[in-house]
Amino acid sequence: MPDTTAPTSRLNKRMSELGLCSRREADEWIANGWVRVNGNTAKMGQPVAQTDRIEVDDAARGQQAQQVTILLNKPMGFVSGLPEDGHEPAMALIQPKNRWRDDRARIQFSPGQFRGLAPAGRLDIDSIGLLVFTQDGRVARHLIGEDSTIEKEYLVRVSYDQRGQAIAKNVAEVFPREQLERLRHGLSLDGQALKPAKVSWQNEEQLRFVLREGKKRQIRRMCELVGLKVVGLKRIRIGRVELGNLPIGQWRYLTPQERF
Repeated sequence: MPDTTAPTSRLNKRMSELGLCSRREADEWIANGWVRVNGNTAKMGQPVAQTDRIEVDDAARGQQAQQVTILLNKPMGFVSGLPEDGHEPAMALIQPKNRWRDDRARIQFSPGQFRGLAPAGRLDIDSIGLLVFTQDGRVARHLIGEDSTIEKEYLVRVSYDQRGQAIAKNVAEVFPREQLERLRHGLSLDGQALKPAKVSWQNEEQLRFVLREGKKRQIRRMCELVGLKVVGLKRIRIGRVELGNLPIGQWRYLTPQERF
């Protein structure tokens, strides 16, 4: 018998917490009769305790196995999500003609892959580089869930405002060491202290940032706080997946062997 005194949560929330699927997927599976709780067919909105046994039919697993994750090298001028201010969404680039010819994934493109496909994270309109789209709620939660600690790596070209003069060459030589330390740990945004970041000079005009959080326009705002202006920003890695040689404006599938 289930413990009726134990704390409960909605079934879809509990399934997401267990990493089985997203809440949206859970609702679909429950509606299809693919979920059982303690051996009984689950009902939508059903409360469950942590001790309850949740089982998922093979049909749901099969549907999940067909879901795709797509990696895009986003150009400037495209927004990550819905169209805004007349700018096209980056998803508009996910067309057969833009698929990278060196894509190693043995996956055939089909219009059905747009069902539930959504960006797992964002890049602002002036930034380029690796942007992930996925149908898989587990991937989305891993990348952008509240408890996500996955690393994201960026190359950031900067200029430095030194006493009212903009310095664009040999910035590393004139940028104060103590300000570099503040970028690593010591800044706050939106009233909250930022998590420690890895920040180092890639060359005289370019910084390398590795973050474990993703506030809106975070790197640009961090740089402003220490007198730097971002001239160019490119995301080159998310977790263990690198942008690599993927050409700008083109996309490829995440292969079954790759893990973030």
